[in-house]
Amino acid sequence: MTTDNDLSIALYRSKAAGYDASAEFTMPLRRRTIALLQLQPGQTVLDVGAGTGLSYALLRAGVGDTGRVLAFEQSPDMFALARQRVQREGWANVWHANAAAEAVQLPALADAVLFNYTHDISRSPAAVANILRQVKPGARVAMAGIKYFPWWTGPLNLLAWLKNRPYNARAADLWEPWSLVAAQCKDFRWNSTQWGMGYIASATLKGPPR
Repeated sequence: MTTDNDLSIALYRSKAAGYDASAEFTMPLRRRTIALLQLQPGQTVLDVGAGTGLSYALLRAGVGDTGRVLAFEQSPDMFALARQRVQREGWANVWHANAAAEAVQLPALADAVLFNYTHDISRSPAAVANILRQVKPGARVAMAGIKYFPWWTGPLNLLAWLKNRPYNARAADLWEPWSLVAAQCKDFRWNSTQWGMGYIASATLKGPPR
């Protein structure tokens, strides 16, 4: 039986080579999301579903040379590019693994966690539980991704589904894509982006997931 993870790996196999170029459009949104983490020198930050490592430089800038970036990516094709990036830049304070969100084991607890366009992970209870149990209570959480337009826009939501389908196994689960993470947080706030088809959110983690 094909799992969501199997499907996600297959979807990204054909996209890895051109991913960085395709992500240029959303780089300003990535920067805004990372800024919501309010990173401080010496902190440890977790990059969930890190892809090709496009956020590594921005996260390193936040935690400094005394901090640490932890990351994981389940797609072997995407992770290979992230590994090349780290080796090319010589980033000694980046730890990353080719692992699924439901099973990854981090070497340290994180002070902050980034979910940047990680829709399938955010919609998996097992993945969210495994990630957040390895993040310190009180940690900053920041999220960005695609969502449906308001229900009354009707056919416009076909556009959101079509935009999400090439990248995610759960392409139709877009009404409140942040809900599993938000349930474990306090002060959760989100705003629409991309004319209503996207969102950006921030919060503080309450404690170990229930």
